[in-house]
Amino acid sequence: MPLRIKLPSKEKIIINGAVIENGGEATTIILHNRVDILRRKEVMSENEATSPARRVYYALQCAYLFDTDRAQYLDLYREFEQDYMQAAPSAGEILSEIRTLVAAERYYDALRKTQELIDHEGERLESVGATTS
Repeated sequence: MPLRIKLPSKEKIIINGAVIENGGEATTIILHNRVDILRRKEVMSENEATSPARRVYYALQCAYLFDTDRAQYLDLYREFEQDYMQAAPSAGEILSEIRTLVAAERYYDALRKTQELIDHEGERLESVGATTS
């Protein structure tokens, strides 16, 4: 079944590592085969990877989008994931689920689960009076 994506004017998406921007009126894109895709709201720039959980997300995002460099980004993800686990053992269950998804090569699902890790980090920092930025 094809994937239909409504793309508003000036909206950007990434498909298989290529940034695509709608330069005209709102349109619908129909994808007939499997692709790796992220919408603008799901994309994190390297400059936004300012915390341990966000670095985990960024490394997984790159592994998902850039298959030719996937091994390099997965190594980086594992390093960040281990650092996070040492700093916040309370995230063990979330990290375990992310690890399982990565092992199954379900990178998009791992990214979505990593949002929970970012939330966890925010809650931990809030509980000690710190903030993420």
